[in-house]
Amino acid sequence: MPITLTTLADLENLPFDAFLDVRSPAEFAEDHLPGAMSLPVLSNAERARVGTIYVQQDRFLARKVGAALVSRNAAAHLEGALADMPGGWRPLVYCWRGGQRSRSFAAILKEIGWRTDTIAGGYKAYRNLVVGALYRAPVTARVILVGGGTGTAKTRLLAHIAEAGGQVIDLEAMAEHRGSLFGPMGETQPSQKMFESRLAQALAGLDLDRPVFVEAESSKIGDIILPPSLWKAMIAAPRFEVKAPLEARAAHLVRSYPDMTADAGKLESVLTKLVRYHGHERVDAWRALAAAGDYAGMAAALVTEHYDPKYTRISRDGAPTPVTLDLPDLEDATLAEAAARMVGEASS
Repeated sequence: MPITLTTLADLENLPFDAFLDVRSPAEFAEDHLPGAMSLPVLSNAERARVGTIYVQQDRFLARKVGAALVSRNAAAHLEGALADMPGGWRPLVYCWRGGQRSRSFAAILKEIGWRTDTIAGGYKAYRNLVVGALYRAPVTARVILVGGGTGTAKTRLLAHIAEAGGQVIDLEAMAEHRGSLFGPMGETQPSQKMFESRLAQALAGLDLDRPVFVEAESSKIGDIILPPSLWKAMIAAPRFEVKAPLEARAAHLVRSYPDMTADAGKLESVLTKLVRYHGHERVDAWRALAAAGDYAGMAAALVTEHYDPKYTRISRDGAPTPVTLDLPDLEDATLAEAAARMVGEASS
């Protein structure tokens, strides 16, 4: 019998050793169940070919062609990724909606002797749970924001909060973006669906009797849009506001963005985007600081002349007054002390 998912928390308690995603590589890349292994029974091109035959020619022919392709790809997986799996291994197989792709592959695995099941409704059923958690239901966890201007080491502070025993959701890590013009952590961000999967699973795993600390963000992190349930909770959440000396903030930024000091082309690309806001004269002054190797000076200028004037606190009518953390520096010992204080105050 197919396994029916009723909540996202079900995934943590299922008695399976692995989730096998048999959708195409493109489908898997967009989003998948947490920790799933990609074992496509149809490649991107093969899926498109079978779909074209199904729509434009003959459904029976499409099924026959599809079955042949699935069998060939299944054989490759059995001789490859699954070759060393023991007899007691138990996989859970899913495709887009629990149809022929997952049933066909699961049938082969069962014939071998593995205790295999499929997900009723496939990925579509899982995605419906994610959408329900982020778009139809309120966030019930008690959210506490960690705010502060650019360069106040909020992400590092979140790590110290976690070390001090606090619950943390790192939105920038999930979005793979540092929340500024210098933000992308890699070549691309994850898809919106992938981000939402990460967020929904994190929310599902929270202890609702304890607060969760979240960095104060705008409603977008790069190209990622924060879902409405979390955004509403963030708007109304109490907040710690981190302040630190300009010199410490500039030094932190230089350490946190080594790609900008190592890649002149990337830095120039970002500075060019700022011309429309500040004009050529001011941006040329920042370029001159970078050219002279004074990256700390450039960072300080960006903070005072660009980021701080644009910084808008995430607060709304009725939201509690922020608790200010006026830190003398941004050293790890200082951040650890602040984190312990925050966790203590939030838990009292």
